[in-house]
Amino acid sequence: MNKRGFASDNNSGVHPAILEAFQQVNNGHVVGYGNDCYTEKAIQKFKAIFGDKIDVFFVFNGTGANVLSIATLTNSFNSVLSPSTAHIMVDECGAPEKISGCKLIPIETNNGKITPNDILPYLHGFDFEHHSQPKLISISQVTELGTVYTIDEIKAISNLAHEHGMYVHMDGARIANAAATLNLPFNEFTGKAGVDVLSFGGTKNGMMMGEAVVFFNKELALNTKYYRKQSGQLFSKMRYVAAQFLAYFENDLWKSNALHANNMAKILAENVSKLNITSTQKVDANGVFAIIDDEIRDKLQKEFFFYPWDENTHEVRWMTSFDTKEEDIEKFCSKLKELLNV
Repeated sequence: MNKRGFASDNNSGVHPAILEAFQQVNNGHVVGYGNDCYTEKAIQKFKAIFGDKIDVFFVFNGTGANVLSIATLTNSFNSVLSPSTAHIMVDECGAPEKISGCKLIPIETNNGKITPNDILPYLHGFDFEHHSQPKLISISQVTELGTVYTIDEIKAISNLAHEHGMYVHMDGARIANAAATLNLPFNEFTGKAGVDVLSFGGTKNGMMMGEAVVFFNKELALNTKYYRKQSGQLFSKMRYVAAQFLAYFENDLWKSNALHANNMAKILAENVSKLNITSTQKVDANGVFAIIDDEIRDKLQKEFFFYPWDENTHEVRWMTSFDTKEEDIEKFCSKLKELLNV
């Protein structure tokens, strides 16, 4: 099925510039496992963005990035605090818990974001051997509900974590969409805002595969290469991940892709609002959440693939991508209008 839908930005294709990047590095032999010139160039590009004090590890996918981040900064007796909607909490099949051994503790939220006041009740039991020791706060940027943290919100969480000897992990599967929304360089709302480790994603924004784990303090990453190997995330032909990132950052391809996806979501939200359908969340990035009747949803899904978000409340999620076109939205809304008889 090649029809563009609104299920996920994972369903989109690969940007032509990324495909071209594969061909550019596909000549001859280079040393494997990241000991090649392309990987070194990609690492240097990350350092140009985030500063020379970082350490970067390329992995296959977002779950791998999150697991590697968590496993590096915790012990099995630690706990990780995150929103109840977080990807690590509901969409990674228990991988963070299985591989790190940590306890994941969900914090309820209405908009995907957590605040220091939400976190404080869980900061207890320190140095008490009968209690899992809080060590990491994990937030998503963009959140799973399509909302975006501000710099001040991230700084407040980071300050609280560091006051308690904890770390902050950011799941940046859609970090490009957040940067486009905030109109800020990546480092301003990550490392400079107190984030300790970042899962930097590109797959949802035009890449084929491969993510990066960025540590903002090299001392924290002394054993990361071993955890990466043990968790099956060490790519032998790493030049093909590195090449994608080089193309991704070239001429700010990441930004044009993310801006387009974000803009398409806003157009989609505006168009469905004309049909008396209101978004349940603020449309900060490339996700639109709304409530529609189940019967309408089922009929609409026969022509346009998308997922229910909360079947108890009849809430659905519509995601736009770098390759979403306005005509896709027009066709979708036309069918929705027909089904609603408005």
